Amino acid sequence: MTTTIAPSRRVRRTPFSDGVTAAGVKGYTVYNHMLLPTVFRSFEEDYHHLKSAVQVWDVACERQVEIRGPDAARLVQMLTPRNLSKMQDGQCFYVPMVDETGGMLNDPVALKLDEDRYWISIADSDLLFWVKGLAYGFRLDVLVDEPDVSPLAIQGPRADDLMAAVFGDAVRDIRFFRYKRLAFKGRDLIVARSGYSKQGGFEIYVDGSDIAMPLWHALFEAGKSLDVHAGCPNLIERIEGGMLSYGNDMTRHNTPHECGLGRFCQTEDALGCVGRDALLRVAKEGPVQQIRAIEIYGHVPPCDRAWPLMDGNLQVGQVTSAANSPDFATGVGIGMVRMTHWSSGTELDVITPDGPRAVMVHETFWI
Repeated sequence: MTTTIAPSRRVRRTPFSDGVTAAGVKGYTVYNHMLLPTVFRSFEEDYHHLKSAVQVWDVACERQVEIRGPDAARLVQMLTPRNLSKMQDGQCFYVPMVDETGGMLNDPVALKLDEDRYWISIADSDLLFWVKGLAYGFRLDVLVDEPDVSPLAIQGPRADDLMAAVFGDAVRDIRFFRYKRLAFKGRDLIVARSGYSKQGGFEIYVDGSDIAMPLWHALFEAGKSLDVHAGCPNLIERIEGGMLSYGNDMTRHNTPHECGLGRFCQTEDALGCVGRDALLRVAKEGPVQQIRAIEIYGHVPPCDRAWPLMDGNLQVGQVTSAANSPDFATGVGIGMVRMTHWSSGTELDVITPDGPRAVMVHETFWI
């Protein structure tokens, strides 16, 4: 039986959906109330192509929360324990965002467009409402809204060549987590060297739905000799690279330190962060559980729920994402593991829907 997503205004198409359909998309998920492609040919075929060529991803679901006005910098700093005081125009910061208890609300990329204007490119959660609530509650002089900005990602080892063919060689000089404003059909678009894969590439912040499909067609026309395909974030590759998925691998019940994101927290200097006091205690005491790479022996079934990690009859964590890796010839997973069992080389069992599997804990991911 074929399962479909019923169309409605609550599940929005994107400005690139016509191109995605024409490219033969086979599956979707819902992300920030929008369609996000999940597979085109197969997970494995898409995986191999991503690692060898270049793909164009419709990630318009990475919605922007725009914060604009005299108190914009103050409000953005309230959201995160990362110190943003030295952030400059042209920089992209990965910013764990927390509530008053230090729990993760999102892990977006923030872009500083001007002294009084920021975009926050969010993962899958309704962060807009939290930001608007803080702005109203603290009577801040800001406007908070979702602009008509739809990211398009270009990922893979040939991404530089494809982007240069459309935007010129200036893209090759963009440093990691930096951006430039580059022209397309008379409009300046923000182009950042970033993306949700370990293969390298860019994210284009398409400002205005009217130029979405012209840009899509231009990229595919320019990429004919580069074996360009439509693609999407690939489950296998993201797990190999330890790229966390908010809502899967971490939730508001986890702190950034539990998620291995402590290096992005300068909590002592993040004056005004609403979760600062709670995170200062966490930083001092240390987490009692933390994200780890999990090697899984034997075939791995689809993972659509958390699987218990067991030491005998004692649960010591859970696997939250898992897949079979063709390149590493093993099952790969992401798990939250208690401190008593998180050392590299620890052998445990995971309870999958197909029965128990032996696993080994690793401190580093595969790529």
